[in-house]
Amino acid sequence: MSQINYEPIGTIRSPHEDIDGMPIQPTGAEGIEGELEIKPEYKEGLKDLEGFSHIIILYHFHLCDDYSLAVKPFLDEEERGLFSTRAPKRPNPIGLSIVRVTDIDGTTIKIKDVDVVDGTPLLDIKPYVPEFDRRDDCRVGWLEKDVEKVTEKKSDRRFE
Repeated sequence: MSQINYEPIGTIRSPHEDIDGMPIQPTGAEGIEGELEIKPEYKEGLKDLEGFSHIIILYHFHLCDDYSLAVKPFLDEEERGLFSTRAPKRPNPIGLSIVRVTDIDGTTIKIKDVDVVDGTPLLDIKPYVPEFDRRDDCRVGWLEKDVEKVTEKKSDRRFE
């Protein structure tokens, strides 16, 4: 299989019109509101989603057109291997965020804690289930020394 094609199921709407100054993770975007505009043909797939407080959204980093296997991440001054970071410029530019669901109205899902630039193509939605998704026995590698800075760190143009 040499090529995989995905068709967006919708669009992410957020107040982040530019990547500069945007939160770098959902924990740094606490309370920031946005919406998921789902294409009408996927409406039936939203059935029963209202029972979940959080969802995982998968999206396409549409502003990225190349990548490097060594990057200087937002939370470090040292160059790191791409796959040990969450840098957006990747061989397959797919992003992941866990956001809070505040309302579902037809094909619009209102969310909070959005760290995604406005207009980003939405690829998929999955329910966040702590018993499935949370791991307590984790190591965080090179991020250990600065992981708590994620709430104050903002995006810049290094991955543009």
